[in-house]
Order: sequence, then structure tokens, then C-alpha cells
Amino acid sequence: MYYLQNLTMEAIARELRISRSTVSRLLSYARSTGLVEIRIKSAADRAPALEKEISARFGIHAKVVPVAEGVSPAQTLQRVAVQAAHLIGPLIDSDAIVGVAWGSTLTAVSQHLSVKNTHDSTIVQMNGAGNFRTSGITYASEILQRFGNAYGARVVQFPVPAFFDHTETKEAMWRERPVKRVLDLQARMNTAIFGVGSMEAGVPSHVYNGAYLDEEDLEDLMAEKVVGDVATMFYRADGTWDGIRLNDRSTGPDLEVLRQVPRRICVASGEAKTASLLGALRAGLVTDLILDENSARGLAAK
Repeated sequence: MYYLQNLTMEAIARELRISRSTVSRLLSYARSTGLVEIRIKSAADRAPALEKEISARFGIHAKVVPVAEGVSPAQTLQRVAVQAAHLIGPLIDSDAIVGVAWGSTLTAVSQHLSVKNTHDSTIVQMNGAGNFRTSGITYASEILQRFGNAYGARVVQFPVPAFFDHTETKEAMWRERPVKRVLDLQARMNTAIFGVGSMEAGVPSHVYNGAYLDEEDLEDLMAEKVVGDVATMFYRADGTWDGIRLNDRSTGPDLEVLRQVPRRICVASGEAKTASLLGALRAGLVTDLILDENSARGLAAK
């Protein structure tokens, strides 16, 4: 009645004998549950040209979210997150194993997911979230549970630290059956959803400002010329990651293993993440990219 017959909310309320506020709530419910999808096509939109350029250059599928210059990093993130949440839904099918990383970007995305019922699907945490101050379980579980609720999927957490203090400890833990169960799920992921971490981001990446790295770790990363991370696994500007010592203690998936996941959805927001994003693309970690227009222009200029 509203979208196809062009009736006003007042007219609908009179016909159905309900209040106008109820009509408004029903329309909002229809959008939030995915019953109604809104698409906007603008002849003046610059995004399609950038999408084609980035997609062709890196061999991926890119979606550019229009954002005017001068919009704050926090507002940009929210706009990208809303668009990403709508785009991710159709890509999640039944019988899927979906890996989800934690971080500022995925927190925002998880808050805007629309409901889509799937069957026998699993959401698995891609990397541990604990540090010496907190277990990280609550923080990561909120993100995972939103994905699980949205897609009617079971949720499997990974209750280990983001980084072990010693490589030997990680190696021992990786031999334990409860941990091997999660690692097996990660190895069978058909979709991975993540952001890219960067020390220079306008909205700081959680791994860099959440007591996960000490001064010695940061000095090592700078000495190794690291530009960013995916699920707490670090890489350089040229896309290489060999010899980066912190990766040996990280609980994120080996980047070579991640590259074997059929669909790897990266959500990025903010021009300050351009170097990190470019490194991830050069490393071959991304198949689908959702980013803001200003970041897309910066990426295209590289």
C-alpha cells in the first residue's frame, strides 16, 4: 500500500483502522527485517566509476558508498556499516560457515544487520579477543551474537587471547581438542567478514588502542614496516607477511589459509586506512570490498 500503491500513512491507517504511528512502526519493521529493500540509483553518482576501476584493477567486486567530503570519520563509518550490513545479507546462505573478526568496523556493521533466516549455518570467531586486562569474551560475543541472531545461525566463540605471550604456548594450545574444533571450522569457512586494522585510522582500530600491544610489539611492527592487519594477522605495504614475529603469537587465521576462503568480505572506512587496505589487496586477502567514496578515490590514486 505504501510503496506500490503510493498511499500515505494517514490513508493506510484509516483503511486498516490502526494509528499512524503503528503504520510507521510496521514500515520500519519491514525495512529492518529485509521484507523491504530500498535502492537508490543516481545519474550523477560517481561511485559506479570508482567501483569499476577498483574492481578491474584488483580483480575483486567493489562497492563504493557515497560520502561527501567533510563528513566525520565516525559518521562515515556508520554510513559504510549500514550499506555493508544490507549487502552482506544476500551473500549468506544456508549450510554456510561464516568467519567473523572483531573490531570497530565489524561492531558497527553488526548493529545494522537485517534478518535473514538460514538453515544449519555457523558463525565462527576468527581470532581471540582477550588481553591482560580483559578476556574479550563479552566484546567479541556481542558482535558474533548479532550475526547469529540475524541469520538464525549457531555461534562458535574462540575464547583465547588475541596474542599469546609465547609462541610455545600457542603451539601447545593449538594441539588441544577444544581449540582444534574451532580451528577446523575456520579451515572450512566459505565466507570471512573482516575489517582492516590501522594505527592511523580516524576511528582507531581496536587492536591498537585496546591494550593488545605493548611498546615492544609496536616497535617490532614498525621495524617490520607493517601497515595493517586482518584479524590480528599483520602484513606490509607490498602484501607480504613473512618474518613478522608477532604473527607467530597471534590467534588469527594464517593469511595463506585465509586466502583459500572462497568469499572474503572486507569492510573499510576512512582515508587513513588506505595504506592498510592497499596492503590487504596486494596480499590477495579480499574478494569483496565495501568502502566509502573518499577512501575509494584515495585507493584509485595509488
